[in-house]
Amino acid sequence: MASSRGMGDVSGRLVALVLPPGPRFVAELQELWGKGAAVLPLDARLPGPELQRAFSELKPGRIVDSEGATTSTDGVEVGAGVALVIRTSGSTGRSKGVELTHAVLQASARASLERLSAAPGERWLSCLSPDHIAGMQVLVRSLVGGSEPVIHERFEVASFARERRAAFVSLVPTMLRRLLDARVDLSGWRAILLGGGPADGSLLARARAGGARVVTTYGMTETCGGVVYDGRPLDDVEIAVGGRGRISIRGPMLMSGYRLRPDRTSAALTDGWFQTSDRGRLLADGTLQVVGRLDDVIISGAEKIAPSEVASLLEEHPSVEHAFVYGRPDRERGERVVAAIVPAPGAEPSLDELRDFATAHAAAYKAPREVVIVRHPPNANPTPSPSG
Repeated sequence: MASSRGMGDVSGRLVALVLPPGPRFVAELQELWGKGAAVLPLDARLPGPELQRAFSELKPGRIVDSEGATTSTDGVEVGAGVALVIRTSGSTGRSKGVELTHAVLQASARASLERLSAAPGERWLSCLSPDHIAGMQVLVRSLVGGSEPVIHERFEVASFARERRAAFVSLVPTMLRRLLDARVDLSGWRAILLGGGPADGSLLARARAGGARVVTTYGMTETCGGVVYDGRPLDDVEIAVGGRGRISIRGPMLMSGYRLRPDRTSAALTDGWFQTSDRGRLLADGTLQVVGRLDDVIISGAEKIAPSEVASLLEEHPSVEHAFVYGRPDRERGERVVAAIVPAPGAEPSLDELRDFATAHAAAYKAPREVVIVRHPPNANPTPSPSG
C-alpha cells in the first residue's frame, strides 16, 4: 500500500489525507508533519462529488487515500508554518479552509491540558472524526501530552461503555445524550469535553447527577477548537462582546487565515481579534454566555450546514422547482435540516427520494430530515399544501 513515504519533497505543500481514523491516519499525519507538509484531513466517507469540490476549492498538492498516494496538478503551496487546513462550512455555502500553524495547535493543546490538570501520559479517547478540529485536537493533545491516543474509528455506545484505557474524551451533545439514554456510567472519566453546539441545562444536569465531570467548551475551527471552558477563557485568551452582541476572540490559538481567501481573512481578523458569528454576553463575574447566532447557519449534531448550499443542491433534482432550507429545533441534534419544497409540475418528491439524492452528492449530515411541500416559494408567503 502506497503512503506519504514515497512522495518525495512535500515541504510547504498541502497534502489531503482521505483516510478513516486509525493508526494509519496518525502515522501519516506525523510523517507528513515531520517532512514539513501541511495536512488537509477529509472524511473518507464523503461522496465523490463533495471530495472533488474540496480538492477544487482548497487545491492540495498531494492526495493520500486508502488506494495510495497521488499527485494533484493544480496544488497551491501553503504559508510558512502552516500545519493543518480544516475544511469548514460557511454561510454562503462555499467551504473555507482554515489554516492553523504548529504554534497555535500546540498552544491550544497546552492550554487545554493545563486547565484540565492532565498528567503526562494520561490518554485521550478519539471518537470524533479528525477532519473536524475537535477530533484533530484530541490527537494533538495526545502528542503534546506524551500519550498514545485510544482510537475508535466511529462513535458507538457499546464500545464507548467498555472503554477503560483513556481518562479524557471530547464529545458533542448528541453523543452525550445517547450515552445517558443508554444509562452508560460516565463517572470514571477524568473529564468529558462537550462542544460543537449548545447543550441544554437538562442534559448537563443528567450527566453531572450521574457523577460525570462534563466541561462545556466554546470555540470554533478558527480558534483551534475550544478556548472557553465552562464559560471561562483559557489562559492568554481574551473575549470581547461588541455591537449586536458579536463575540470576538484574541489569543495565541487563532488561525493564520482562510486558505486562498484573503478577502474572508481580512474580514474575520481585525487587529488581532477574530470576529465570530455568535452572539453572547459577558456576565458580571467575567463568564461568557453564548446566546445564539448572527447568521442562518444550521448546527445539527455539531455539524455546520449552510442552508443556501442544501437548497441549491435540492433544486438540481428534477422533481423540485424551488427549495428553501432552514433549521428546526431537535431534541437529539440541536437542530434538524428542514426543506420547504415547491414541486415541479406534476411531481411529488418524497423525503426518502430527496435524502437519497442529497447524500449521493454531499455529506450525509446535509440531507434534509423533514420535507414540507408548499405552493409558492417561501419568500412569497408560502402556504402548506393539504398533502403536506
